[in-house]
Amino acid sequence: MSVKPEILSANEAYASSFGAKSDLALPPARRFAILTCMDARLDPAKYAGLAEGDAHVIRNAGGRASDDAIRSLVISYKLLGTREWFVVHHTNCGMEFFTNDLMADLLASSLETAHLGEDGFVDVGEGPGHPAGADIDWLTIAHTEQSVVDDVARIRNHPLVPASIPIHGFVYDVASGRLVEVQEASEVGAAA
Repeated sequence: MSVKPEILSANEAYASSFGAKSDLALPPARRFAILTCMDARLDPAKYAGLAEGDAHVIRNAGGRASDDAIRSLVISYKLLGTREWFVVHHTNCGMEFFTNDLMADLLASSLETAHLGEDGFVDVGEGPGHPAGADIDWLTIAHTEQSVVDDVARIRNHPLVPASIPIHGFVYDVASGRLVEVQEASEVGAAA
């Protein structure tokens, strides 16, 4: 059953009290951006104390510094004036539970949803699958803190990222709701 009616009902209630939000400026008021995971347990507005219009929030699987995430960060700075960036990964991330090879194998077997069991993901669907999954770097995570360091370094070393922008690295703890700074990442991302 579709959640579409629930979404439209919630939107109607939201729009009915929209008020002055239509006057929010295009640039984020607090001049920063967050790159974080799409995991539904993370609510960047709550864990970072944001209101609408405060910051740019860029989300993808794992909160990884993909080409597209860097594209969004550069637009955020160059066109909309953000002056500080945060990379936030999290504990118990689904990106830790598979490898590129496993994802390619699962997709080659079938395009249906896999099952996560005690021994990892297992394909339970019926084919056909497709081999195109082998052509993608899924940006999986082997070590959470190291992935934050790697992503901050990738952003810092990108030729379109100014040295003047501080890039901070954090891990969000899904058990406590706390942001824990990854010191090495923040050192790598320090503004020059």
